[in-house]
Amino acid sequence: MNSDPASLANLHDIVVPEPLPLWPPAPGWLWLLGFLAVLLALLALRAFIRFQRNRYRREALAELARLQAGGESRTAPLAELSVLLKRAALTAYPRVEVAQLTGVDWFHFLDSTGGTHFADGLGEALEDSTYRTASGDWDAVQLERLFTETRRWIRQHRPLPPPPASDETTS
Repeated sequence: MNSDPASLANLHDIVVPEPLPLWPPAPGWLWLLGFLAVLLALLALRAFIRFQRNRYRREALAELARLQAGGESRTAPLAELSVLLKRAALTAYPRVEVAQLTGVDWFHFLDSTGGTHFADGLGEALEDSTYRTASGDWDAVQLERLFTETRRWIRQHRPLPPPPASDETTS
């Protein structure tokens, strides 16, 4: 070796440190991964609960499709439409609110909870289907609209807003 400190012969290669390993991560990353895992589990649980709560909707829509493809005799399926709507409503809402509703009150309930138009005369056609015996009396457009509104109510109905709280204080 050369005793001259400025000599190029005394130079050595730069020693590069080994790269940091990706695992195990820093504690902050572990906390973040744990939080994300818990969040994903809660979201999956929420989605599963929602899926189970909407089971009656899927069954009602399947029944509606079966009724709509009922064939030539339309009076029996139309009479079952009202029963299908009532069954779905009894599943979604408290029995004391729904069970006693008939006629115009029933149609207003359907309209207020599902954004449908049963109270505009379509409900009367649905109600008349219980008493009609001939299938030739039905207008094809009215039939299609009746099935469409029923499908819309099953898909879109939402709970009624709670009644306003009264400030009854007893002294």
